[in-house]
Amino acid sequence: MGQDKGKMPVSYEDIEALPPGWVGEIVAGELYASPRPAVGHLRVISSLSALLALRFDMTPTGPGDWWFLHGPELHFEPNVLVPDMAGWRRERVPEPTDPKTPWLTAAPDWLCEVVSPSTRTLDRVRKMPVYHREGVQHAWLIDPVRRTLEVYGRGENGWVRTALYGGNTVIREAPFEAVPLDLGLLWSPGPGGAVYP
Repeated sequence: MGQDKGKMPVSYEDIEALPPGWVGEIVAGELYASPRPAVGHLRVISSLSALLALRFDMTPTGPGDWWFLHGPELHFEPNVLVPDMAGWRRERVPEPTDPKTPWLTAAPDWLCEVVSPSTRTLDRVRKMPVYHREGVQHAWLIDPVRRTLEVYGRGENGWVRTALYGGNTVIREAPFEAVPLDLGLLWSPGPGGAVYP
């Protein structure tokens, strides 16, 4: 579809003009801007990053040869997307050799989006089709409020949800099925330190 009458096309300069701390994304010619995420969102990504990196990236005895980034900027022209976390298999994409690289163009093999009321439609409806089109093989959607994990695998014509987990379930799920992952470690404690089932 074309641009609306009177609507200026967006560019990377629009992302650069956002206030400090905001994340900008361009999807299908539209700019989406998000403020810093809430604590529950940050807790999920910090914990998931630690769990996966320790087992699949930072140990020579681990079961996989991956590398991960938290909030990488991915340029899939003309789209600019920022998943909460993404991982690449080293056999397919070696780590970037230049640490000053501001963004990546190689699609990750796996990614995770932490959904919130303000990003739910963007993550599910707008970004997921782009990820599929770019060749991402595995996608996880985590809702820190509902304490759920949705697992998606790449289908021929779109994503196929292969599993839905909730609470403190211990899972073995693609592409990290080699080790168990305790979802209870991802959630923020409730009021008074209570951990909800």
